[in-house]
Amino acid sequence: MAAQAADHEERGRLWLYAPGRSVPARMPVPAAAGPPPTGATGPLEAVLFDRDGTLVADVPYNSDPALVEPMPGARAAVDAVRARGLAVGVVSNQSGVARGLLSGAQVAAVRQKVEEVLGPFGVWAVCPHGPGDGCGCRKPAPGLVLAACAFLGVSPARTAVVGDIGADVDAARSAGARGVLVPTPVTRAEEIAAAPEYARDLPGAVRLLLYGPGGREAAV
Repeated sequence: MAAQAADHEERGRLWLYAPGRSVPARMPVPAAAGPPPTGATGPLEAVLFDRDGTLVADVPYNSDPALVEPMPGARAAVDAVRARGLAVGVVSNQSGVARGLLSGAQVAAVRQKVEEVLGPFGVWAVCPHGPGDGCGCRKPAPGLVLAACAFLGVSPARTAVVGDIGADVDAARSAGARGVLVPTPVTRAEEIAAAPEYARDLPGAVRLLLYGPGGREAAV
């Protein structure tokens, strides 16, 4: 069943959900144009969040909207980004599709529930492939980040990615974006050590992005 599901999804396409759309567009996975730029190139324009373990509690292969539980401070953190006029999006690996454990309708239903509890996001970029499918969108590859940035009309160099594992930070780095790690009990010690920036929780990550290290301008 898993092999059939993986074959059904083209390896070169990801799922892109636009606001107000319950059915995703199946988009070609963008390729990096060249080596990612180094250093800041201007003010922050967008923040992309990982879903499971970052915005909401990680329920493996979650197909049930009733199990969606926001992480502590998630709504306030995302609202603080919105209040600054920055675009917000979600970049999420969902290998349960390739494994035959999730349907597109179930992924969409969980997405809708996340938006009910955390508010709307400007884009969702989802990888439906498995680890061995060789796609260019599954994090740590940069495809989801690049696709979300292209849809939002922002530069990856002016975008931050917030996630709970090293693959999120690596995807940001490969795309030329800024990566911030928010560790959870499943985050490996070596991932924390390798992260260029990290915060103890999601509100702390947003404070870091909006106000810099030690920023206290707002109680996010």
